[in-house]
Amino acid sequence: MRLREVPVRQQSIVLMGFMGVGKTTIGSLVAQKLYRSFVDIDEEIEKEFGMPTTDIFKVHGETVFREHEKNLIQSYCEQKLKIISIGGGAFMQPEVREACLANCTVFYLDVSWEQWKERLDILIDSRPILQNRDLAEIEKLFYERQGAYSLNHSTLSVNDQSPEQIADHIVESLKLAWDIYEPQ
Repeated sequence: MRLREVPVRQQSIVLMGFMGVGKTTIGSLVAQKLYRSFVDIDEEIEKEFGMPTTDIFKVHGETVFREHEKNLIQSYCEQKLKIISIGGGAFMQPEVREACLANCTVFYLDVSWEQWKERLDILIDSRPILQNRDLAEIEKLFYERQGAYSLNHSTLSVNDQSPEQIADHIVESLKLAWDIYEPQ
């Protein structure tokens, strides 16, 4: 199933961006506002393995995690009417980008490095990709991912906005797009 085969109003919505940007919180709010089901890919993988992401990385390795991540995302991207939150590293995989961009509407939740750094203390223990890295290495990773993140349907800055404000903006922009592409 490809984007053009599914009416715009029924396409699933993908939220992507750097870890800790608020994809899960915002995705849950958007799902409530649009009466859609919400899927957090990391949570689905954790359920499948029966352990947190950090333990999956330690026990099985990042390669196994990324393969499961890719397969799940490709599967959900072929479904209609979902709000899908994908992990910060998922969009680095070309197959994930292709599945998301071809079948869904992709929102990039963008945050400045300065704003993101303020979240580091609450993220460091739960994000395996941050383990054993210093601030300079994390900053390098942050900027390395920007190229892949720039491939999206809509970029939304989350700096200085509440999750509720961001969710409302996403819903309003979707409704506007739906009216333009599929007038009633």
